[in-house]
Amino acid sequence: MKLNIFLISKAIISWAFGLAFVIIPTIAAPLFGIQLDPFGALMARWSGAALLGIGLICLFTAKAADTKLQQGIILSLFVADTVGFIIALVGQLSGLMNALGWVIVAVWIILALGLGYFRFLCKGPSK
Repeated sequence: MKLNIFLISKAIISWAFGLAFVIIPTIAAPLFGIQLDPFGALMARWSGAALLGIGLICLFTAKAADTKLQQGIILSLFVADTVGFIIALVGQLSGLMNALGWVIVAVWIILALGLGYFRFLCKGPSK
């Protein structure tokens, strides 16, 4: 897979979750077994706004010609997605989410591994 395809895929995933948490957090979160009070809905909306921004960053990075800048952004996203994976895994193992919460854990680890691959391992034309 090429880096630009991966980043566009990450952008789409970020936008999907971002829009859901901005527009309908009290419907989206319960799908994963998370009940939100009004403060939780506000926090979900802020997280959704951040995901919308991350989606745009991924889209612009996918089209960037400056590989040094790309590598810095990919490293930043790798760190963020790795932390997101750890948080999701701890939440899932703590019983804070239902079985669908494993989808969130899987999404975070797949994105983190993909970013890690393109940042640390991929040195050829697939970039």
